[in-house]
Amino acid sequence: MRSDWYKNAVIYQIDTPFFLDGNGDGCGDLQGIRRRLDYIRGLGATGVWLTPFYLTPFLDGGYDVQDHLQIDPRFGDIADMVLLLEEAEELGIHVIIELVLQHTSDQHVWFQSARQDKHSPYRDYYIWADEPPEEDDDPMFPGVEESVWSWDEAAQQYYRHMFYRHEPDLNLQCPQVIKEIERIIVFWLRLGVSGFRLDAASHMVKQAGGGDADKGYWLLNHLRDFVMLRRPETILLGEVDVAVDEYADYFGDNDRLHMLLSFNINKHFFLALARQDATPLADALRELPAPPLRACFANWLRNHDELDLDGLSDEEKEEVMAAFAPDEEMRVYQRGIRRRLAPMLQGDTAWIAMAHAVLFSLPGTPVMRYGDEIGMGDDLRLPERQAVRTPMQWSGTHAAGFSTADVDRLLVSPIDSGPFRYQKINVGAGQLQANSLLRRVSDMARTRLGLKEIGSGNYQVLDTGNPAVLGLFYQVDGESLLMLVNFCRQSVTANLHAFRDVELTECLADRAYSATDCTRHPRDIELAGYGYRWFGVVKTRDLSDDA
Repeated sequence: MRSDWYKNAVIYQIDTPFFLDGNGDGCGDLQGIRRRLDYIRGLGATGVWLTPFYLTPFLDGGYDVQDHLQIDPRFGDIADMVLLLEEAEELGIHVIIELVLQHTSDQHVWFQSARQDKHSPYRDYYIWADEPPEEDDDPMFPGVEESVWSWDEAAQQYYRHMFYRHEPDLNLQCPQVIKEIERIIVFWLRLGVSGFRLDAASHMVKQAGGGDADKGYWLLNHLRDFVMLRRPETILLGEVDVAVDEYADYFGDNDRLHMLLSFNINKHFFLALARQDATPLADALRELPAPPLRACFANWLRNHDELDLDGLSDEEKEEVMAAFAPDEEMRVYQRGIRRRLAPMLQGDTAWIAMAHAVLFSLPGTPVMRYGDEIGMGDDLRLPERQAVRTPMQWSGTHAAGFSTADVDRLLVSPIDSGPFRYQKINVGAGQLQANSLLRRVSDMARTRLGLKEIGSGNYQVLDTGNPAVLGLFYQVDGESLLMLVNFCRQSVTANLHAFRDVELTECLADRAYSATDCTRHPRDIELAGYGYRWFGVVKTRDLSDDA
């Protein structure tokens, strides 16, 4: 029987260059990740998502791929990858890697050949025009790029680039490009990866349809078929920032993406955090379409990019900006916030823990970003999205325990000043403190692994009688789960009249609560400021009508 392991997983996202330097050259690498697999598994994660480690000029954090079949020497070699996959498997950790197919680096041999010779077999690998069309998409990075078209002197044509000008778009209507993609997939499947995260999946679909997404979904069907025929347990995780009513198109009928990163939930999550009111998130969850049987959503707090607020109204966007990015230097691309979670939540351990409690309560698979479990900060002196890409803070010793190299040899210096400095915020300190953020997040992650009801996707958003309290109720195979989280800093009471004839067993809480509200007939459940409580439910009657 095929395993839907990803529906009951906890995924840990790692920026390969910034996690741990295993050879002392100042750059994080695969060897370093391998050394910390025990830490990752101990944290409660059962999967890792690695940002690109391919050969790259490294002008876009490795997403400017120069060769999909070669590991950049900065990050190691094939033997390092094989060892990483081997040891991860021994620990029960699935490894998901990036499949960057929307574009390549302009240093890729395909593009270099294409631009030099109009009759090159690689010319059709990219998208060219004698004159750019009058109407096209806006660039992904407004304020950095003015257009998605740039002139190439050697080619004597314009080429299209949805992202940076040094990242030309691949022509995904070209059969030869699809063959190249198949070669890439087979190569990494044979090495033993468990899945691929499709970078810019919605843009890929549009390019595969010649500018029409409706004509481009065939690409997802093709990739799903190709992978399933070779490794049925392999997953496709898509970066899909589209309207909610388009989500179903990316899942298909269990024949496209296995997992979809739900940007809509993430945006409304931060709106709820800004208001200290769960209503925006609760409403977004009610609108979320049910995924097919063998698919699910993936949820996160922050990732390696900006917090993109497009999709919220102008008033809502400004509300989030005012709360979490009051200074212009904290904003980017006229739409987003370039900050880590902990600084946005003022370094308040209770508030940050509450946000994680929501993450682990949401229907779908939680994705944790490296460093968020200890409350790492950001470095706003770095440009654009790089502000949230700083070395992991392992200890208060030299270079945050990230590298033995001199600090001036590091790709990026660790944060060494302010409230989020590595001397104060680090893994070692978190492991020593009984009620640290690290301990609390790890408890949540490990508890979440035992709650298979969440992975089923069968949930109801409850009326808790208090707008500050998010209530989720899960039922599957006779098992039930109740999860409550308080979005505000004041103590509150959740009124759960629908649960008057059930028995609750508390399985996780932010603190010790009185047992009197968990008796046979509970009606009111107490929650401290930023508090959370998870319960197993023994039903004595059907709750579906009034939950």
